[in-house]
Amino acid sequence: MAEAHQAVGFRTSLTSDGAEVELSAPVLQEIYLSGLRSWKRHLSRFWNDFLTGVFPASPLSWLFLFSAIQLAWFLQLDPSLGLMEKIKELLPDWGGQHHGLRGVLAAALFASCLWGTLIFTLHVALRLLLSYHGWLLEPHGAMSSPTKTWLALVRIFSGRHPMLFSYQRSLPRQPVPSVQDTVRKYLESVRPVLSDEDFDWTAVLAQEFLRLQASLLQWYLRLKSWWASNYVSDWWEEFVYLRSRNPLMVNSNYYMMDFLYVTPTPLQAARAGNAVHALLLYRHRLNRQEIPPTLLMGMRPLCSAQYEKIFNTTRIPGVQKDYIRHLHDSQHVAVFHRGRFFRVGTHSRNSLLSPRALEQQFQRILDDPSPACPHEEHLAALTAAPRGTWAQVRRSLKTQAAEALEAVEGAAFFVSLDAEPAGLTREDPAASLDAYAHALLAGRGHDRWFDKSFTLIVFSNGKLGLSVEHSWADCPISGHMWEFTLATECFQLGYSTDGHCKGHPDPTLPRPQRLQWDLPDQIHSSISLALRGAKILSENVDCHVFPFSLFGKSFIRRCHLSSDSFIQIALQLAHFRDRGQFCLTYESAMTRLFLEGRTETVRSCTREACNFVRAMEDKEKTDPQCLALFRVAVDKHQALLKAAMSGQGVDRHLFALYVVSRFLHLQSPFLTQVHSEQWQLSTSQIPVQQMHLFDVHNYPDYVSSGGGFGPADDHGYGVSYIFMGDDMITFHISSKKSSTKTDSHRLGQHIEDALLDVASLFQAGQHFKRRFRGSGKEDSRHRCGFLSRQTGASKTSMTSTYF
Repeated sequence: MAEAHQAVGFRTSLTSDGAEVELSAPVLQEIYLSGLRSWKRHLSRFWNDFLTGVFPASPLSWLFLFSAIQLAWFLQLDPSLGLMEKIKELLPDWGGQHHGLRGVLAAALFASCLWGTLIFTLHVALRLLLSYHGWLLEPHGAMSSPTKTWLALVRIFSGRHPMLFSYQRSLPRQPVPSVQDTVRKYLESVRPVLSDEDFDWTAVLAQEFLRLQASLLQWYLRLKSWWASNYVSDWWEEFVYLRSRNPLMVNSNYYMMDFLYVTPTPLQAARAGNAVHALLLYRHRLNRQEIPPTLLMGMRPLCSAQYEKIFNTTRIPGVQKDYIRHLHDSQHVAVFHRGRFFRVGTHSRNSLLSPRALEQQFQRILDDPSPACPHEEHLAALTAAPRGTWAQVRRSLKTQAAEALEAVEGAAFFVSLDAEPAGLTREDPAASLDAYAHALLAGRGHDRWFDKSFTLIVFSNGKLGLSVEHSWADCPISGHMWEFTLATECFQLGYSTDGHCKGHPDPTLPRPQRLQWDLPDQIHSSISLALRGAKILSENVDCHVFPFSLFGKSFIRRCHLSSDSFIQIALQLAHFRDRGQFCLTYESAMTRLFLEGRTETVRSCTREACNFVRAMEDKEKTDPQCLALFRVAVDKHQALLKAAMSGQGVDRHLFALYVVSRFLHLQSPFLTQVHSEQWQLSTSQIPVQQMHLFDVHNYPDYVSSGGGFGPADDHGYGVSYIFMGDDMITFHISSKKSSTKTDSHRLGQHIEDALLDVASLFQAGQHFKRRFRGSGKEDSRHRCGFLSRQTGASKTSMTSTYF
């Protein structure tokens, strides 16, 4: 009935004098501007796709080739060897007066065919060059003659000024490893954690698998690798992520932190305005492919496919399987504050809203005194429920509150304006940082829309953070976006002296739209159950974050070691001291050297690492003996990491073999055992990819402090780490409080002790241990590195507050 009332009012307004003109003018203008924006966007994408398709050539090269052919024809030379004459004969005869036009068209067609052939040849040559991985297997700091030649050829064939997706057509496909090699590597990886009896039984199952089933399953994988872009990535996304029925919160999502020691402004709305504007600037560059592709060694490109779904993306729940919904564009963000949902437009008629205008909109939300409707406050807890449950409830929600649901799921991303402060505090630095991590990972269970590709979290004191859904991409992609956001909102956009965004408010902007949820009665109980489950899951997570500031990447580099391998072996020592035994260890490595590659597992608990750990716990072993074993363990880890990056890992191949066996209804005891293993130590390094955006010498505190994730096992740990500059490492540890076997703080202490013990094996690192113990180990604030910074803003003239 309300629609009829609105229709009558609208029709009446058209009959008054002048009303039709006054109404039609802005409507037609908005339609025109909307169409103009759409066509610009489509033309921009078409042009960008064209440029990507012809890379490393350019349209100017076609013009040069056409001009050269025309010049040769003018000089009575035929570079086509008679082909242009054949083409002219096939063209329509428009009369003698158009003979010259037929010649020009024949030359253009020949130039286009020759140009296309040259581009195809360049693509094939570059793909063959990028299939070479010998450079990965060479010792650190050494480069053989074949690798030098390869680098020179890649530089020649790579072209200049590549766009984000320029190399996609030239990336090689991920190879299918030899099944015999994979099984051999697997048996080698589980030997340190199995008893002799269990290992012998596993070896028997492996041999039976190789004899009976491996060749058939491998044949199907090779067929898929020939037909599909990647033989494993789509199955990994579907079966590991989208078919999982577990709640996303803690089990799948991960978080990214703000600057550790600095908050550029204490004003919540201002920080949100700059951050949202910076994120949308990143999206604009992404749409125009102006983000340069990531290059290893400054030359070897990585796959950029995962960037496509950063924005305008939602994971939609299904009863059996979720699916990812990605929109080409979205002109708004969804905002949550004190139990209420809002729709905030991000664009005016002509362009993106300024940071100050966005701040104004967020401040309007903060100042809005209206209360949340019944059950609206806890509605988002449904996204933290088991996926099948949420899928069934969403059907009713889509029927009763379709417009509000679409506003959230169709948003560019989700913004949560939290009512509580977060971040490092002087009063209790360790506990405050742990609470900060917990708020980002789980929140209160009902204040994040976990289905969105990411949620921007802005706390009441201006601290920022991200909660990221995992299925659409891996951490380096969101990390790249986050680095750009922090650097842009702080260094480029900046803040005025009073903490507000620069610029002026726009009083003509309409107020943010409050979303109305017409929730049916049957959903109320589902919301209550989801909230209860989310709170149980949230309260069971034990998060611990500490910055280790006694040494960092620069010291490890002086020891001529890989920084990642150094940490991984130290983690083995720390975990052994924590649990008294070795366990399967998962380290994520990227396979983006290949088209649509995602990740591979590095099994860091090797026989060499175990030998080193036992030696460190043996008082009869000398430091030189332990150091020699440590170097062997590091070399082994480096070999495994390089094998994983080059597509010769173990787990993704075994996973794909298992999927094929399930499709064929073949029972494989070996593959079943492999995929029943528990990862009690799951680890990952957060890479810093854009150091040029941060001035770590003049502004050492303006560096992201990384992020973390939940444990992969109920009795295990999740550990991530990031190298902040050259002299600090920040660790993020998680575990379950319900487990009597784990304690995140206890493992943190063991990690620090292990780092110091390993460093003391080197002559240059012995003073770290003496300095640490001389300062008093009982001071946990020093242990966490919290006292390593002064409370004044050193070397910075920008508006900022510490803690």
